[in-house]
Amino acid sequence: MNQLLIVDDDTELCTLLAERLRADEFALHAAHDGKTGLEMASSGAYSLVILDVMLPGMGGMELLKELRSRSSVPVLMLTARGDDIDRIIGLEVGADDYLPKPFNPRELIARIKAILRRFDERRVGQNRFIAGDITIDIAMREASVGSRPLHLTTIEFSLLEILVRNAGHVLTREYLTDIALGRSLGAFDRTIDVHISNLRKKLDAHRETEHIKTIRGSGYLLAPHRPNEER
Repeated sequence: MNQLLIVDDDTELCTLLAERLRADEFALHAAHDGKTGLEMASSGAYSLVILDVMLPGMGGMELLKELRSRSSVPVLMLTARGDDIDRIIGLEVGADDYLPKPFNPRELIARIKAILRRFDERRVGQNRFIAGDITIDIAMREASVGSRPLHLTTIEFSLLEILVRNAGHVLTREYLTDIALGRSLGAFDRTIDVHISNLRKKLDAHRETEHIKTIRGSGYLLAPHRPNEER
């Protein structure tokens, strides 16, 4: 069974979700405060972390920021419904996806499976792709730009792979959301845009020109740079 961790101070919710997830062959472990949650999430024992924004002591955002300095474990954040700021900040800090409370357990399970599927595909693939000065190794789950390694979240790695595979072609926000997140793009959903923004910052550090171009009204395009191009 996949070992999952939920960090949430709502003990009743944790118990209910553990029972529901067991039917889908997930073992859900729980931490009810940020400090305990951080230590458990950093242990390497879990396939995915479900993280509530509102926690006693260390808050969810602080926990996520510290966790990202230690681990690339996939993180699904739970936010208050309608709280766009928390969602955007969570994605910027390094969450792979978010789900507003209250939620349908079936949607939670669908999100978990989509994230884990992308993560597993990264681990078991056998291909290496190059586009200009960008190299990604699917088997090793490593990426670099020039000689500089990139430290990417699961979703960022998925997005970069999709863009590299389709370098020079415009990819719609709908397509990227479907392939990278495993779900449909919502009417006011900015998740994919925030992930693209984060990926841009990592690709274009110390560089004036951008690898990823925004094509207004269409989507995004990876414009490969020559390997010997000056930074």
